[in-house]
Amino acid sequence: MFHMLQRLLHRGGTPPQESNDQVSVPRSQWRRPNLLPDQRQFLVIGLGRFGTSLAEGLIALNHTVLAVDSDYQRVQALSGEFAHILQLDATKIDALREIGADQFDTAIVCIGTDFESNLLATVQLRKLGVRRLITKARTKTQREILLQVGADEVILPEFDAGIRLSRRLSAVNFVDYLELDPDVGVIEMLALSSMHNKTLAELDLRHRHGLTVLAIWRNDQLLLHPDASTQIKPNDKLLVFGRVADARRWKG
Repeated sequence: MFHMLQRLLHRGGTPPQESNDQVSVPRSQWRRPNLLPDQRQFLVIGLGRFGTSLAEGLIALNHTVLAVDSDYQRVQALSGEFAHILQLDATKIDALREIGADQFDTAIVCIGTDFESNLLATVQLRKLGVRRLITKARTKTQREILLQVGADEVILPEFDAGIRLSRRLSAVNFVDYLELDPDVGVIEMLALSSMHNKTLAELDLRHRHGLTVLAIWRNDQLLLHPDASTQIKPNDKLLVFGRVADARRWKG
């Protein structure tokens, strides 16, 4: 699904720009770069596998990311990957204040192995008044604690991945799934054989099944906002919005 969503987000946008100035700089030398109109700035704290992949994904979507980790060796190892990367102890409010953490659109705390550091970093960022604060947790109990101390959103990557996989495996035509609400999401699904060579008007998915087709992935081409006359072909993948239960029950 993510390649489809990236195409949707990039459509009409400015391609990501690569930087040749990819070095780790001292905290005191960090300066916020000028942004293009469609760019946002993200502070990613904790550069384990999840934090690193998150930062890379945001950069690929043409946003500015300041990547932060307390481990000097990890920062040095990743200095060739990120244009903006710092060694910093995010549990120290003065260090966060020095880099202007409160000025970022969103801060994401991705410290996975040390919950105390995760919790302290979350508390300090909330004290600074970060606009949107997202943290990573490993258990539901951790999530409840982080929400109570001020996180706007807490994600459980392993738990969420398990839920997505279970839902995909339970419906043979599901390719991927992005949850927006407990029972509502964006679903990437294979076109059923009963849909082949029929138009969206003939299928009337919105009224019959409560599903809206946002895009169609066909032969490496993204058909965005297909109209009612669009005909479904074999091997098409549909990006559909609606209730998961409705999509699972739908047999064409």
